[in-house]
Amino acid sequence: MTLAHVTTPLLGLVGATVIGRLGDAALLGAMALGAVIFDAIFWSFGSLRMATAGLTAQAVGARDNAEVDRTLARALAAACLVGLVMVLAQVPLASAAFRLSGASPEVIAGLSTYFHIRIFAAPFTLANYSILGSVLGRGRTDLGLLIQVAINLVNIALTLLLVLGADMSVAGAGLATLIAEAAGTGFGLLVLARLGSHPFRVPLAAVRDPLALARMLSVNADVMIRTLLLVASIVIFSVLGARSGDVTLAANAVLWNLFLVGGFFLDGFATAAETLCGQAVGARDEARFRRAVALSLAWCLAFGGAISGVFLIGGDHFIDTVTTNSEVREMARQFLVPAALAPLIAALPFAFDGIYIGATWTRAMRNLMLAATLAYGAVLLAGQGAGWGNGGLWFAFLGLLGARGLGQALAYPGLVRRTFAGSRPLVAAGGGADLRLGGHDA
Repeated sequence: MTLAHVTTPLLGLVGATVIGRLGDAALLGAMALGAVIFDAIFWSFGSLRMATAGLTAQAVGARDNAEVDRTLARALAAACLVGLVMVLAQVPLASAAFRLSGASPEVIAGLSTYFHIRIFAAPFTLANYSILGSVLGRGRTDLGLLIQVAINLVNIALTLLLVLGADMSVAGAGLATLIAEAAGTGFGLLVLARLGSHPFRVPLAAVRDPLALARMLSVNADVMIRTLLLVASIVIFSVLGARSGDVTLAANAVLWNLFLVGGFFLDGFATAAETLCGQAVGARDEARFRRAVALSLAWCLAFGGAISGVFLIGGDHFIDTVTTNSEVREMARQFLVPAALAPLIAALPFAFDGIYIGATWTRAMRNLMLAATLAYGAVLLAGQGAGWGNGGLWFAFLGLLGARGLGQALAYPGLVRRTFAGSRPLVAAGGGADLRLGGHDA
């Protein structure tokens, strides 16, 4: 899953580099804002992937194969409905996003072109979240890797072809993403069919089961609120950077891609935690759950530190590779250190996110995110009042990451006690390996 997640920031890096090589800071800023806006729109419903993975993993742990397909069918139905609403509401969505951005007219011109092409990918993008969540919840991370790599390689190839070969600029980048997401949905459904999964054969009555729907909607709502708060924090970061000028916006975009490389790398451990912790909860096996938690935290923190070290050493070269604009390069170097430290600070909340989602402790995750966001807002207000500038933005963002991880660590012991109080494993200890491979055997 680390390999799968790394392909996503590489896609963003290729897009930023291709546009950045054109030497126009406004176009690079348009790509950066476009990425943030679609992160805000799509990842507001990223709960479809995370909740589907957690619920599927628990069904696999409980050896309820029928519920695996029912969970996927409900997720796909929600994805199609929400995606179509997004397409139909694209004009007011774009208007609100552009007003909030506060970007220059030159940036808005490129952003508008990109937005009104990529928005048509909404139903496919959300369906891909659901498909990936189902695959990962089964423990088939190999297939998760295959699906992610296929989508992103198609996207990268088309971006290079349409932007550089066909000289379509930001329109080519948007069209490349649309085609890649649509192809990914078709490919993902074929992969599920090979696993023996047939979500479209699930009876409508089972999809609409009140108790199952209530649980799915509750988990999705909690994760959605958490994600909205996180995305809103990122959007505020980008908007405040944009209002400092095109150069600052472009420099933060370069550094943000640096953070994403580290962040999506760490997200592989979070995804593994979703699967392993979810299956352990479904099997009512506390010892197995605690072992998965310990491994997730240890590896995530170790790799977070290693990634930050690499970024501190090689950050200058990274900046020069992404952009040829001298002003953007100089500005990015001023804030390289906080951007490079972000993966280390993010390691703890990334690992705990996977643990909490797998255990479906989504209400606690939501509440802790709300508390961290309030602290983030307070630091931003203080920084704006004191004239901290772009450095204050990065300081507040690192504080947000740190507050999330600390809060999750403090809440963890009580949540474990309540989850496993009086429970006994559904299988003997020796069955753990079979459950961990649930997707293969189920």
